Amino acid sequence: MSVTAGRPLRAVSLVVPMFNEERSLTHFLDVARDALGRHVADWEVVLVDDASTDGTAAAAGARAADEPRIRVVRHERNRGLGGALKSGFSAASKEWVLYSDCDLPWDLDEAGRVFRAAELTGADVVSGYRHDRTGEGPLRTIYSFLYNGLVQALFRFPIRDVNFSCKLIRRSFLDGLPLESEGSFIDAELLVRLRNRGALIQQVGLDYFPRTRGVSTLSSPRTILRILGDLARLAPALRAERRRFAR
Repeated sequence: MSVTAGRPLRAVSLVVPMFNEERSLTHFLDVARDALGRHVADWEVVLVDDASTDGTAAAAGARAADEPRIRVVRHERNRGLGGALKSGFSAASKEWVLYSDCDLPWDLDEAGRVFRAAELTGADVVSGYRHDRTGEGPLRTIYSFLYNGLVQALFRFPIRDVNFSCKLIRRSFLDGLPLESEGSFIDAELLVRLRNRGALIQQVGLDYFPRTRGVSTLSSPRTILRILGDLARLAPALRAERRRFAR
């Protein structure tokens, strides 16, 4: 494999959706710059501020002013995870797009292993899954188990951890991808639509670090209802799309 200055010739856009991540952002960017510098020859970080109400926007702008490889996309109104990711994907310019949350749920130094999985197998997508997710607490663990089982059954898709925020995607597969969800169903919709279009998806197990800064809303009743609503609304079209592309 060709290398430049000891690093493989990889170009990646790291897309980071954010809502009220003032306490996490500085540490995240320090870790991200260090990890990307070790594993990637050409990189950018696309920070998507989803109308935060704290100092996230100011902190992101200050870091972007000091580092031209950091760019900020800001929403005037809160759209949700799906809206943030769609904006980030549209802004990404590199060959590969890597998605991670700002609270560092996985060690970004593992990006080297994620890339290696794509290079060894020829995968178009690498999706991370958590080795052990019991640190989230029993209730959220049960929710996740049931939701993953539902996605697997509805779409005949053996994905292990659909909502985990470690996904590496060849950007050419994102061009023109008709993503609709504005909420947290976006992870399932993204992977199902990529699979429908023939993307080769590999899965990689990673150590998981529960959030220590800020507040997660993924298991809130409002978020769960929104996920289930999007699932009911989009599942028929996603299943029909699978049959259409299979023909």
